[in-house]
Amino acid sequence: MSSPKKLYFASDFHLGAPGYHKSREREAMLVGWLDMIKADASEVFLMGDVFDFWFEYRTVVPKGYIRFFGKLAEMADMGIKIYMFKGNHDMWMFDYFTKEFGAAIISDELIIERNGKKFFLHHGDGLGPGDHFYKFLKNFFRSKLCQWLFARIHPNFGVGLANYWSSKSRIANEKKDTPHSPKKSEYLPVFCRELLRTEFYDYLIFGHRHRVMDMMITEKSRYINLGEWVLTRSYGVFDGENVEIKYYNPPVS
Repeated sequence: MSSPKKLYFASDFHLGAPGYHKSREREAMLVGWLDMIKADASEVFLMGDVFDFWFEYRTVVPKGYIRFFGKLAEMADMGIKIYMFKGNHDMWMFDYFTKEFGAAIISDELIIERNGKKFFLHHGDGLGPGDHFYKFLKNFFRSKLCQWLFARIHPNFGVGLANYWSSKSRIANEKKDTPHSPKKSEYLPVFCRELLRTEFYDYLIFGHRHRVMDMMITEKSRYINLGEWVLTRSYGVFDGENVEIKYYNPPVS
């Protein structure tokens, strides 16, 4: 009897940062991981900040990432469902990935139930108490007005400016982290506890924080942060019974 198909979760690849060569190395790792999991994956959830910058002009998208896109198209042709979440770095995804390989674009949270387990999935930005300025900026950047204004900028300048800021971002100076036990006062655990007052979830899974985190919010509800792919290459896998955090180590040639 064949083993059950699995769900895979990963976040914060930040393709494009901090420059072409480092990004290509990371893209190769990502393609290797996707190639590894395609044999037993039923659904793949790419949970935000897949790109360090992304904007879809009506007839133009940022160049590059062709190996990554090709692997996603291959997996989609195999019948694997792909979900791409908007992160704070790539919130300007529209319909390009849906047209090319049938990906579902998730703007905020996604709630699913698989094999009797209920999941709350979100990139993790703009949730919980505080950070009102960022929440204001997020609403503005997602507005039709802001998108229309940016679309008026020539891609050479708009994408070039975004790539410049990428080189200054925290990704460019990321330091290796170890699995982290989050404090109960951190904003995502606070958000989870408030959410669980009105609705039960077995798993609440996020990205954004760039740290692998795993804690029980209640006796039956578990908060998981997926970490990132600049250094740790961490991901989550649901085998039908449990979610486990794993790390991708490419095979030695």
